[in-house]
Amino acid sequence: MINILYEDNHLLVVEKKPNIPVQADDSKDEDLLSILKKYLKEKYNKPGNVYLGLVHRLDRPVGGVMVFAKTSKAASRLSEQIRNHQFQKIYYAVVEGLLKPNKGILEDKLLKDHKNNITKIDEKGKEAILEYEVINYKNNLSLVKINLKTGRSHQIRVQFSSRGYPLYADQRYNKNSKKSQIALYSILLSFYHPITKDKLEFKIPLPNFYPFNLFEI
Repeated sequence: MINILYEDNHLLVVEKKPNIPVQADDSKDEDLLSILKKYLKEKYNKPGNVYLGLVHRLDRPVGGVMVFAKTSKAASRLSEQIRNHQFQKIYYAVVEGLLKPNKGILEDKLLKDHKNNITKIDEKGKEAILEYEVINYKNNLSLVKINLKTGRSHQIRVQFSSRGYPLYADQRYNKNSKKSQIALYSILLSFYHPITKDKLEFKIPLPNFYPFNLFEI
């Protein structure tokens, strides 16, 4: 069952559950885009193919708030907002270790290795910026609030891992990773409505799984 946060003639805002691919991939597992197209087709009894524009992504193991465009005009205007850094994306993560300093800005150049599906720090890469603040410490873990300024592939995971604070249960960038759910969730998304220009904000609670459930915010 998909958690629909908002829907009108132009937008569909949902909570993506962890471990669902955003769009079809080699795994052939059911993907969120196909699930939502099916939902729209059935709800509105639409014939033929249903349009739903994908304007941003979340990594497969990561959950949280996502917006999809129901028209090509909405998709174009949302994509423009992303390019102009008018989207606000807030994530919470749990990283291993007591993160110091307890707030700051991380800036790197990130390069995607498409062959191996990993991202690395490289001067030939694209600018990657995030702001962070430690909310709490517990059991040698840090709960971190992240304001993502750029949306590079695996950005949060790589930027913290490269500084010695890998995300809890990150199978790709944490060499000591536990086999459990990665502790990264997109809990807030804010942007301007592509037609009315009203500012919209969608927020969900911190997920109730370990190690998020160690903390209260």
